[in-house]
Amino acid sequence: MTDKVVVITGGSRGIGRATALAAAGRGYRVVVGYASNKAAADEVVAAIEARNGKAIAVKCDVAEESDILKLFEAADKFGTLGALVNNGGIVGRSGVRVDEMSAERIQRVMAVNVTGSILCAREAVKRMSTRHGGKGGVIVNLSSIAAKLGSPNTYVDYAASKGAIDSFTLGLGLEVANEGIRVAGIRPGLIDTEIHASGGEPDRAHRLAPMVPMKRIGQAEEIANAIIWLMSDEASYVTSATLDVTGGR
Repeated sequence: MTDKVVVITGGSRGIGRATALAAAGRGYRVVVGYASNKAAADEVVAAIEARNGKAIAVKCDVAEESDILKLFEAADKFGTLGALVNNGGIVGRSGVRVDEMSAERIQRVMAVNVTGSILCAREAVKRMSTRHGGKGGVIVNLSSIAAKLGSPNTYVDYAASKGAIDSFTLGLGLEVANEGIRVAGIRPGLIDTEIHASGGEPDRAHRLAPMVPMKRIGQAEEIANAIIWLMSDEASYVTSATLDVTGGR
């Protein structure tokens, strides 16, 4: 058990929600970051408190640096930061080729998925690194198997953003390896979450399930379990590594 704080961006739904509940079960105080759905974030907090856990919800669009600073200020008031889960992410409309993409779409995807994750990690390192007087901690970045597959004719910009996250996980992990911080990544495959609906294709995961060697899509809880393992002392020698959780895809 721990009484440290974990900040989870995009913590109100899907993988973020499952991770928040699992982290609370391990004794973490959970800061649920959410972009817009306050009701969903409040429900996660209520579910954690109903199990005698501790959680707060904080509105944060990770594309806005000022929001990120407020998120971590709230975490500071809640306890000592011990972990960050960079889960917040978006996709543009599915089925759009690169030669049809607007600059605004690409910039928004990169601002949320890449810049937001790097800025959140910056704030976490400032608090957890022994170089800054911290006591160490863990950063888990959510990538996607799209980084390996490229997502042609679907959302190449999203795949590219997750490729950037893979590089960032590697580089930051090496940078802070001697400062008490481990950095690891997760590449989910086809998971039953709302992200497909946000891209305009709500049945995408189920439609592509036959392409998965295990012949099924994954559940948010299965990704959360991997994240929690990476956050735990059981993964104490793991850093700068990204784990595929894809059913073999």
